[in-house]
Amino acid sequence: MNAQLLTAGPQFDPSAIYRRRDGIYATDLLIAGLVGLDFFSWLARKSADAATICRELGLAARPADVMLTYFAAAGLVEETGGIFQLTPVAREHLVKGSPWFIGPYYASLKDRPVCLDLLKVLRTGKPANWGSSEREKEWAKAMEADEFARGFTAAMDCRGAFLGRALAQAVECGKHRRLLDIGGGSGIYACAFVANHRHLTAAVYEKPPVDRIAAQLIAERGFADRVAVMAGDMFAEPLPTGFDLHLYSNVLHDWDVPVVKDLLARSFAALEPGGMLVIHDMHLNAQKNGPLPVAEYSVILMHSTEGRIYSVAEIEGWLLAVGFADVQYRPTAADRSVVTARKR
Repeated sequence: MNAQLLTAGPQFDPSAIYRRRDGIYATDLLIAGLVGLDFFSWLARKSADAATICRELGLAARPADVMLTYFAAAGLVEETGGIFQLTPVAREHLVKGSPWFIGPYYASLKDRPVCLDLLKVLRTGKPANWGSSEREKEWAKAMEADEFARGFTAAMDCRGAFLGRALAQAVECGKHRRLLDIGGGSGIYACAFVANHRHLTAAVYEKPPVDRIAAQLIAERGFADRVAVMAGDMFAEPLPTGFDLHLYSNVLHDWDVPVVKDLLARSFAALEPGGMLVIHDMHLNAQKNGPLPVAEYSVILMHSTEGRIYSVAEIEGWLLAVGFADVQYRPTAADRSVVTARKR
C-alpha cells in the first residue's frame, strides 16, 4: 500500500458499503428474538427490566444487552427508567394474535446457521465459531493459528487503510512523542498516526503470530524506521512503559466488561504522567438506543467474540473510575468515533 493513502484518503465515502458488512448478522438476531424466543409476544404481556428478561427467558446478560440495544435502535422497544416495553409498531406486527403479525414470514428463515448460533449465544453467553463455520474456532482461539490470523489481520488491515487516516487526524497529539498501539493488529493505525503526525514514533504490541505479520506489513509500507513491533500478551503481563500515548483501536469491543476495565487500568498504570489514552471504535450513545448501524455491528461481536459495543457513558464511567480525566468524544469515519482521556 502506498503510504500516501494514509494521509490523503479515498475520493468517495465508503461508509454505506461498510454498513452492509458490519450489520450482516442483525436480521438474524431479529429472527432469533421473534421466532426462537417469541420475545415480542412475551414483552407484550408485561414490561420488564433487563434482569427479569434474562431470568424468565433464560438469557445471558451480555448477549441480552446487545439484543435489547439493537431492538431499541431499530424502534421495536423503548426503555424508560430501566424498564423495556414494546413500541406501537412492534406491538402491531411482532406479537402473536395481532391480525398484522408477520412472525411466519420470518419463521421460514429460522434455521439459518447464524440465526441458530445466535440463539445459543443468547442462552449461554459463549461466542460461536467465526462465521458460523464448523471448520473454525471462536475468534480468540482461531487467532492463535497462523492461517486464520493472516486472513483476519488482512481483513482488518484493509478497513484500517480508510479508518486510520480519519482517526489520526481527529486526535490532537502535538504534545506526545511515543505511541503504543495495543493489540494493534497489522499496525495500520500506528502507521496512520506517524504518517499524519511526523513527530511521533510508535510501537505495535501484539501476540504471536500477529506480531510477525505486523512487522512484515509495516516494512512493506515503508514505516519500519518509525513503527516497531513488540511481542507480548496484554492480559498476562504489564504493558510496556515509556509511552505517553496509548491506542486501543477496535480492541475493547472484543472483550467483556471485566476485561475492558482491566485493560484500562493497565494503561493508566503504564502511561507516562500527562499521557493520553485513545479509544477508537464504534460507540453507542449514552441512552444505548442508537445509532442503528452501531447497534447492528454489536450483533456480530456478540456472536463471535466475548464482547460487544459499549456506550460513551459506559466508557467514560470506567475511565473516570480508573483515574483518567478530561474524557472527550468525537466522530471519525464510517460510524466510528474516538474517545480520549488523559492521565493527570
